[in-house]
Amino acid sequence: MFLETSRLRVRRFRPGDAPALAAYRSDPAVARYQGWSAPVSAEEAADLVAGFAAGDPEEPGWFQYAVELTATGELIGDIGVCLHDNRMQADLGFTLARAHQGHGYATEAVTALLDRLFTEGGLHRVSAVCDARNTASARLLERVGFRLEGRRPAHSWIKGEWTDDLLFGLLAGDR
Repeated sequence: MFLETSRLRVRRFRPGDAPALAAYRSDPAVARYQGWSAPVSAEEAADLVAGFAAGDPEEPGWFQYAVELTATGELIGDIGVCLHDNRMQADLGFTLARAHQGHGYATEAVTALLDRLFTEGGLHRVSAVCDARNTASARLLERVGFRLEGRRPAHSWIKGEWTDDLLFGLLAGDR
């Protein structure tokens, strides 16, 4: 899957992406609500990128897309899609470098990917979970049409503490 918007390209990862991935995933502010811990070494980033590049977006499981600026080719983040075994629903996650947050890039990339997942992918439902303290991600999900479906108090043990999860869902018919 290759998507292009007026400002962004959503594409498969390639080996040259490892240094940029290591840089933004090593930022403690970016990693705060994520399942990984900063810093991410160059070796870890190279392994991640190799795994991402080898994945198949048409097969069940997680597939990570690179998000780059069309004008410069700079990698600014990634979007993960976990296709369920039934191939009719998926989970969504996203990460954006701090310097590129607040400019509408994540909204633009997620919207384009959702359009593709629902139209060409034929998905019925896409779900997302975020840490309840991550208000920016929750607002983004609501902005692109997700509905808050629930809150699981003290559900996830992340980085030495229990966190509440917010559960979001988007049905094809609600777009």
